Amino acid sequence: MATFRKLIVEVVDGRNLLPKDGQGTSSPYAIVDFCGQRKRTKTVVRDLNPTWNEVLNFNMAAGAMELFGDILEVDVWHDRSYGPTRRNNCLGRIRVSSRQFVKKGEEALIYFPLEKKKFFSWTQGEIGFKIYYVDEELPPPPPVQDEAKPPEEAPPPVADADAGTNEAPAAPPPPETEAAPPAEPLPAASDPPKPSEEQPPAPPPGEPAPPSGETAPPPENSTPEAEKPAEVEPPPPQEAEQSNAESEPPAPEQVPPPQIMASIENKSAPLVKVAPFQPLRRPLLPSSNFAADLRETVSIERTSFDLVEKMHYIFVRVVKARGLPTKGNPVVTVAVSGGHISSKPAQKSTQTSFFEWDQIFAFGKETPESTSLLEVSVWDPPPAHPSDVAGDGFLGGVCFDVAEIPLRDPPDSPLAPQWYRIEGGAAYNGVLMLATWIGTQADEAFPEAWITDTAGNVHSKSKVYQSPKMWYLRVTAIEAQDINVSPLTALKDLSLHLTVKLGFQMQKTKVSVTRNGTPSWNQDLIFVAAEPFTHDHLIFALESLQQKGKVATLGVARVPLTAIERRVDDRMPVSHWYSLQNPDMEDDEKSSYKGRVHLRVCFDGGYHVMDEAAHVSSDFRPTARQLWKPPIGTVELGIIACTNLLPMKTIYGKGATDAYAVAKYGPKWVRTRTVDPKWNEQYTWKVYDPCTVLTVGVFDSYAAFQVDGSKQATYPDLRMGKVRIRISTLQTGRIYRNRYPLLLLSPAGKKQMGEIELAVRFVRAAHTLDVLHVYSQPLLPLMHHIKPLGMVQQEMLRTTVTKIVSDHLSRSEPPLRREIVLYMLDADSQSFSMRKVRANWIRIINVVAGVVDIVRWIDDTRSWKNPTATILVYALLVLLVWFPDLIFPTLFFYVFAIGAWNYRFRSREPLPHFCPKMSMVDAVDQEELDEEFDTLPTSRSPEKLRARYDKLRTLGARVQTVLGDAATQGERVQALVMWRDPRATGIFVGMCLVVAVVMYLVPSKMVAMAGGFYYMRHPMFRDRGPSPAFNFFRRLPSLSDRMM
Repeated sequence: MATFRKLIVEVVDGRNLLPKDGQGTSSPYAIVDFCGQRKRTKTVVRDLNPTWNEVLNFNMAAGAMELFGDILEVDVWHDRSYGPTRRNNCLGRIRVSSRQFVKKGEEALIYFPLEKKKFFSWTQGEIGFKIYYVDEELPPPPPVQDEAKPPEEAPPPVADADAGTNEAPAAPPPPETEAAPPAEPLPAASDPPKPSEEQPPAPPPGEPAPPSGETAPPPENSTPEAEKPAEVEPPPPQEAEQSNAESEPPAPEQVPPPQIMASIENKSAPLVKVAPFQPLRRPLLPSSNFAADLRETVSIERTSFDLVEKMHYIFVRVVKARGLPTKGNPVVTVAVSGGHISSKPAQKSTQTSFFEWDQIFAFGKETPESTSLLEVSVWDPPPAHPSDVAGDGFLGGVCFDVAEIPLRDPPDSPLAPQWYRIEGGAAYNGVLMLATWIGTQADEAFPEAWITDTAGNVHSKSKVYQSPKMWYLRVTAIEAQDINVSPLTALKDLSLHLTVKLGFQMQKTKVSVTRNGTPSWNQDLIFVAAEPFTHDHLIFALESLQQKGKVATLGVARVPLTAIERRVDDRMPVSHWYSLQNPDMEDDEKSSYKGRVHLRVCFDGGYHVMDEAAHVSSDFRPTARQLWKPPIGTVELGIIACTNLLPMKTIYGKGATDAYAVAKYGPKWVRTRTVDPKWNEQYTWKVYDPCTVLTVGVFDSYAAFQVDGSKQATYPDLRMGKVRIRISTLQTGRIYRNRYPLLLLSPAGKKQMGEIELAVRFVRAAHTLDVLHVYSQPLLPLMHHIKPLGMVQQEMLRTTVTKIVSDHLSRSEPPLRREIVLYMLDADSQSFSMRKVRANWIRIINVVAGVVDIVRWIDDTRSWKNPTATILVYALLVLLVWFPDLIFPTLFFYVFAIGAWNYRFRSREPLPHFCPKMSMVDAVDQEELDEEFDTLPTSRSPEKLRARYDKLRTLGARVQTVLGDAATQGERVQALVMWRDPRATGIFVGMCLVVAVVMYLVPSKMVAMAGGFYYMRHPMFRDRGPSPAFNFFRRLPSLSDRMM
């Protein structure tokens, strides 16, 4: 049955609104406008924190929120009927994009801040909403009355001479003069006109204001909602027309008789006729609706395929046939350019007596101008060899001249299939419905078609995958009561803890020791849950620790995930009591009660569920769709080809590689075909944050190789390397087409597995200021800063997310295997590596090198190695001392000058890539690589472990010395005023008094000038030894002499 979509807006309450009545309060009401439909709430009298709790319904198209991005507009006004004001004052406006709407079950209470309606207006406060949509069934159309129909004569029976079936003659369509039942009109006439920006609708001036404590009647509707008669909201116009179309009798399927054309002599097939391409209109199905057609045919992220080379294919779509003299399951054989392929056996429809296939084949075509013959033949039984051209099972065929096949290039509409008579075989009256065209890899039929370069292998097809939508599930274990304990343990202390289990995840609370059977924990546990939540339960088990390490389960409670509350902010969810049941006696409720547990459970939609490391993450959006910001652009990736690939396996004594590429950005994964590495595939992603990373990996497939009919699917797909592209390094609109080396680090060392050619382009969709504004926003959602997660906890949750994603994608067809997901998410690269330790140390040295250079330059300047520079520094010192207001402007201008100067020396590389030198993969030895790739726990011999431990002890001794020196310097600073050395502390305190007196008496500019000149004095006026201040500091005591 046809359905229509309805938008539900629950206006809950408001907070801290602006007083507008001149008496310190306001009487607010809200007007909600969506797609020309306007509704309002009641007026809450004299309340700055109003509560409405009203539900407003709006009609919407099913695909409108993805396609058009409609805006839900909410205006909050002060009702002039209450207070001395003469007009309705605006309290603020809220605009919500339709892309933030969610379906029923995912809604959550969200508080939107009020925005200014005009530039000089003043607003404050926020309004709480729940916005979601539901799909409801259309009511059946009213039956057509027979009295209104004009008399009709029974048409003569129509005999179908072309078909060889015994179909009953179909009823003719109704006459064109017959009027269809009118659709129910939309309630547009009853809706009032939209108010202007300055003056919203108000109650009539002659109507007296209601007394205090009563709400004002709505200005748009004088009838209260409770007294309104029940109305059924009509469907949108498109759906009404479709319901009318459904009520009409269907027209009989008109099959045009195939025209017999001039025959073509062909030695490779029997005498077959060539039929021309005749235009045929595709009638709209009565049961189709506008929203469903939009969702299926319109792509939000459609790409023009201009980053890759176009590869032409001959597409053949075989739909169905009739009039075949067979009772079996015939097959269709398609032959073109020396290639042959047979379809699956046909399925005969019992209602229409058609033999149905509905398969699409794509044959590679080097150039569109090349001419050949396309042959489509029907067989039953199938031919023993695809190259057979005649036999007992040949039922007939049709052939086409490839030069006459039309060329289709999206966004052209798909070519409609037509009926063609098959000749040359046993089916004298048989007809075959098919369509053929020449297209490219941008065709919509390309992903699902049988393609010659993949040989129809399901593991060789290109696919798009989607990671499951994941939530953080927060469980707060508060306390338990009424715990039934045995009389033997009633006088003993009980050690109780709560075990919480969700799928393969299991966590335990701390142990609470109690004697009265009321343990208390007040502890938070966080799990990861993936949609859908249909059959999943959260299991709580109250366990008691007994002697000898035994654990006894006292009671179990199960909570379905579908009943758990969802939140998007830090508000406190409602807590509940859950009854604990005896796990062995679940059916007997009276005897199975074992107490109850007090819990607070909710889904936290304000967090971003991390599946990648933060520095290489491709998405930072929160789980709740309501909190998503609009995209700032799109990134287009063209995966062109791979070259110079090393052989990854041996087939019949020869090295071979079946390579395919996997790209990941956000929750969207793509996989190319497994072919001779020339893919020319292009994909598009929406970009919400420029500081994200697009990852492309190349793998060798074992599942694409067959030996004696059995696939070698037990072997893992081997990794060959990957490329990371940071979106912020891409210029807007520029195409980056480069070759990147595929570098792989293995226990044998660094190896270049080949090169991959990619083309990348970033297209900005938002305004430039909006893109720049993103850099001032927090990287992670607000909940990560309000209630942050610990680093250890975050890594544990990330490991869980990786397992969930890998399990989900491995169940797809073709599967995206676990080793691929782990490599793309860098889930197996967090082990200890001495190579990474040295590389990170060098990175720190490079960062500190800038500070060291500045110190060295200052020392050279005060040593008069460059007298000109020293004199200029003296002049700058005098200028800054006498005009201190120039210090910060000079500092920032100096930083600007450095940045402008370094612009000339910016990196000229096309795009940043893995750097073997910085990663120190060329200078690493075999022992360190073996340690890096060792498992946890280790699998190496005790001798190797002893040698690695000694090496680690040597490194630890160096770190210990550095930490001790840092602690010594800090303790000497503390000793200045701690009187550990009375003489040294007395000297320091006395000098501080002298300096304070001098600075009180002498102007600060003179002190700064004298100090600067003293520090920059000529070397001839200095002593070669250390300064007295440095000598004094080195003599201060530390606590290192007290360590044992």
